[in-house]
Amino acid sequence: MTQSVASAPVRTRERTERPRRRHSATQRRLNRAAYLFVAPFMIVFIVMLLMPLIYSGYLSLFTTQLVGGQTFAAFANYLRAFTDPDFLAGIGRMALFLVIQVPIMLALSLFFALALDSGRVRGSVALRLLIFLPFAVPGVVATLMWGYLYGNDFGPIAQTFRGIGLPAPDLLSAQNMLGSMMNIVTWAFVGYNMIIMYAALRSIPTELFEAAEIDGASQWRVAWNIKIPGIRPAIILTVIFSIIGTFQLFNEPSLLHNLAPNVIDNGYTPNYYAYNLAFTNQDVNYAAAIAFLLGLVIAIVSYVVQLSTQRREPRND
Repeated sequence: MTQSVASAPVRTRERTERPRRRHSATQRRLNRAAYLFVAPFMIVFIVMLLMPLIYSGYLSLFTTQLVGGQTFAAFANYLRAFTDPDFLAGIGRMALFLVIQVPIMLALSLFFALALDSGRVRGSVALRLLIFLPFAVPGVVATLMWGYLYGNDFGPIAQTFRGIGLPAPDLLSAQNMLGSMMNIVTWAFVGYNMIIMYAALRSIPTELFEAAEIDGASQWRVAWNIKIPGIRPAIILTVIFSIIGTFQLFNEPSLLHNLAPNVIDNGYTPNYYAYNLAFTNQDVNYAAAIAFLLGLVIAIVSYVVQLSTQRREPRND
């Protein structure tokens, strides 16, 4: 009698331990499967992004000389960049590009997204595809196409002006080159940003619009007070993407350089400057420092924009 009573807790404990062991074994199998699914991304991330960043950071701390080879220079390349007129001019040029082009592009994208979402535009599907189509054109092809249109001697724009008796504008001159690049980027990316905003608009509950219309609100009132605040995260996302794309501008200056070599120098944009340093001047160490500083500028500007938008949002206490 005493033995049976004493063995009862042991059997109960064994019964509770077996499901736990089965559960832990199943969890381990699930964890292994999850790691296997994540492994391809992690391998590509480490090999294609993390390792090149580490190697670039390593290169930026050295200088290569004809006599003496590669020597440790600490932060000399970074200090050199702060006094480099070509790099600073490229940063200033892209800052002007950011202040002028990005608001115009995003304003057009928002206008088209609101117009398509209103439901009062005929052929909205075809129009949406037509606006998005320029983004499907490769950047190299788009730049070559617009370079042909801008040509002062052979371009159709100049020929049209001469045909009606007016002087042809030199769209590839030093005064107009930055504006010409702004036009190319705007033409290419309005549809991309429009799709992001339009998708965010479609996720807003329609009950809000119906209630506003019952109260007598106009379409502009609904757009300003409901739609635009409702897609603020999407707008911030497009702003950050546009900031990154602005400072990474490369295709336009590298291809238009052949048409206007006296206007676009090797440091017209910071990204183009880093490319020429590495592959034309063979100064890989300084190019790595320029690339790291460019990434730092992009991170700072993006953080400032995101922080300023967060401060403007109303707090729900």
